Amino acid sequence: MPSFEQLAEQLDATGAVLLTVECQVGVVGKDSALPELAAQAASSGALHNVARLVAAAHEAGVQVLHAVAERRPDGRGANHNARLFRAAGRLPVQQHTGTTAVRIAPPIEVADEDLVVRRLHGLSPIAGTDVDALLRNLGCRTLVVTGVSANIAIPNAVFDAVNLGYTAVVPSDAIAGVPAEYTPAMIRNTLALVATIATTDEVLSCWKRPRRVTRA
Repeated sequence: MPSFEQLAEQLDATGAVLLTVECQVGVVGKDSALPELAAQAASSGALHNVARLVAAAHEAGVQVLHAVAERRPDGRGANHNARLFRAAGRLPVQQHTGTTAVRIAPPIEVADEDLVVRRLHGLSPIAGTDVDALLRNLGCRTLVVTGVSANIAIPNAVFDAVNLGYTAVVPSDAIAGVPAEYTPAMIRNTLALVATIATTDEVLSCWKRPRRVTRA
């Protein structure tokens, strides 16, 4: 675990960006296509902690970026090369562009200055999207990764961030996966090897009363 000083340096508002991954109504909301994952995100407190981090980032002047997974109703451009994609196409709730399913889920609040990046393909919130270019233009050095799922999208985001040269910080209680015991195992055996692992409260303590930063 890093010291408070080390974590605070990584999370300085001038170089940190908070990323929420697939925190959308159709994934973690009450009408989720993946009710087991939605239930775990709620019962573990992960969704609540993401909302706390977003609110604190808004107050601290830390840029927030929401990564949303969606697909066209005709499926054009979507992947079909893995079992996961084929199963997703048969779910009763579809993440169709423009529908309620792809809106950011409560209790997370989206501010006017937040960026929302939507992808129509793949598994990663970063690779093949505008995220890297946006982060570089924002002067990002540290990416704080939150959301779902610890099974696929979260490790994808962390690996991509590290490969692109960013420092990744993962608040361990602000991500969720299924089954419940999988998330701590993923953190301990994989994410901790490449990212700084902290808690929501530790991140919030670093963002407490910082000077407000205006980004170009």
